[in-house]
Amino acid sequence: MKEKMRIDIITAFPEMIKSVLETSILKIANEKSLVKYFVHNLHDFADNKFRHIDDTPYGGGAGMLIKCQPVFKCIESLSSERKYDEIIYMSADGEPLKQAVANELSLCKNLIILAGHYKGIDQRIRDRLITREISIGDYVLTGGELPALVLIDAIVRLIPGVIGDAESALDDSFMDGLLEPPYYTKPAIYKGMQVPEVLRSGNHKEINEWKQQMAMEKTQKRRPDLLNE
Repeated sequence: MKEKMRIDIITAFPEMIKSVLETSILKIANEKSLVKYFVHNLHDFADNKFRHIDDTPYGGGAGMLIKCQPVFKCIESLSSERKYDEIIYMSADGEPLKQAVANELSLCKNLIILAGHYKGIDQRIRDRLITREISIGDYVLTGGELPALVLIDAIVRLIPGVIGDAESALDDSFMDGLLEPPYYTKPAIYKGMQVPEVLRSGNHKEINEWKQQMAMEKTQKRRPDLLNE
């Protein structure tokens, strides 16, 4: 049996992370002992009595930056106890999160995910500690907590045993470079709209060919860029 994955999440707002980890598939994965989550409050690692973790940027400018000290203390403490495959920083200017990235990270044993906040983090953290920076899209959010949860969900659902029907994950969009074909369920006719006859035919060869054709047409229409990768 594959050894369980460990995911350490570092955040200034642990309540945002914990509430999601305790629901749905992410909770089930933990209950099945397939993954273990550890949420670390960055304020607990601050070296001042007010537990401040941010300060103004050198050179001026708006916003506050997370300081080196609490992040270094937290990550160095964790790294002294075990080896991490990746130390990830969720950043708008990181590499795009794609299915291939999630597939790769799902094979890891230990991960640290740093969720930034405010204007960002001191560059020295990125230079010295971070091994990978990941973005969930070309837009800016108030913090890295939601992106961290998106990444965790994308990873954890791929761990064998998490999803009851393993084939369900294999058929998802992007797994084979294409978007998913349309799906239908009962009844066969609803408000005059019919399920395609081929899906009711029982001919698995024709059904698979139809799904492949629909997936290709959908991808060409909505995401032609995927066909050029």
